[in-house]
Amino acid sequence: MGKNAIVGQSGGPTSVINASLAGVFESCKSRGAEIVYGMCNGVAGLLEERMVDLSTVLTDDLDIELLKRTPSSFLGSCRYKLPDWHEDETVYKKLFAILEKLNIGYFFYIGGNDSMDTIGKLAEYGERIQSDIRFMGVPKTIDNDLMVTDHTPGYGSAAKYIGVVMKEIIRDATVYGTKYVTVVEIMGRNAGWLTAAAALAKSDDCEGVDMICLPEVPFNVEHFIEKVRVMQEKKPSIVIAVSEGVKLEDGRYVCELADDVHAVDAFGHKALTGTARYLANVVARNLDTKTRCIELSTLQRCAGHLTSRTDITEAYQVGGAAAKAAFEGVTGQMVALKRISNSPYQCTTELHPISEVANLEKKVPLSWMNANHTQMTDEFLAYARPLIQAELTPLYIAGLPHHIYMKNQK
Repeated sequence: MGKNAIVGQSGGPTSVINASLAGVFESCKSRGAEIVYGMCNGVAGLLEERMVDLSTVLTDDLDIELLKRTPSSFLGSCRYKLPDWHEDETVYKKLFAILEKLNIGYFFYIGGNDSMDTIGKLAEYGERIQSDIRFMGVPKTIDNDLMVTDHTPGYGSAAKYIGVVMKEIIRDATVYGTKYVTVVEIMGRNAGWLTAAAALAKSDDCEGVDMICLPEVPFNVEHFIEKVRVMQEKKPSIVIAVSEGVKLEDGRYVCELADDVHAVDAFGHKALTGTARYLANVVARNLDTKTRCIELSTLQRCAGHLTSRTDITEAYQVGGAAAKAAFEGVTGQMVALKRISNSPYQCTTELHPISEVANLEKKVPLSWMNANHTQMTDEFLAYARPLIQAELTPLYIAGLPHHIYMKNQK
């Protein structure tokens, strides 16, 4: 009897993470996997033996097409931190016992930095006990902060959404001709790739945002207010894109200045929110102007109606490439995207050891910003524009996009 495969989704959702799931599922089935299980809520659900035979919920080609067009994590997600095996081996013994009972030969985890950490730990323990299970990481994150890969599936669609929304916000913000400052808060804890995408709004039909603030550049509130004051002398309505993770020189997040309560997850990540609200209030107190704050929040990661076809295609490809590698005997690796050219845009896949990815962050090069760190350069735009091209239109029913979801998830 052949071996089975199992796949899970972890961390923050994206609008194309399910395309990677489809890639893993179809590739595993075509390569002879008896059963492809889906973990319900990632490793946390697997520890509770909550899984589903994907063939019972993805029964035909239409289901697969709907899956590709459905945002967020079809299998559910988690933010479960796997301890080091030498600190708590009981968890590993339980996990591997479950995998053995399910006759698993191939294990796939779709996620970002923390998910790759999980794959690395499982592969290391598997090698220690001489397990023949192959563990593969499938990249996913709108934050685009994974090392070794040119970009991450999920980023292109989020960047497309941000570019579209910023154009619309700019049109709305300039209608009255009076003094107005609009501060738009965009996701990105320590890496500013998403906020940088606001630069995509500038084109022959849009003047673009007036300032971009990335977490890679230490933030000074007084300097920020002065920049806004100078800008408003030339142009009354200002639109600013700011990362939720901008920090002061002393390392504190700007949002912490608002004294809001910020929860902390299992990985020690502080919930970041309120940066735009704080800055809009500070500007209103110090300058003679009206202000508005806008938090894109989870909208930027779940906008299935604005996905990039390029992004969906690559998300599917990395899932398939992970399955191919696992069935060829590879373990403890992540599939990465390797760009061959910008024009025409060409990209392929390659493999990298998890140790080159887990718990590391790829930042935006400061050379891709202008001299005073307020705008992105043409080099960044040449990098980002190919990732937002084309669309995969949702299947609409009664005027709304139709999704597939787990109706009877355990």
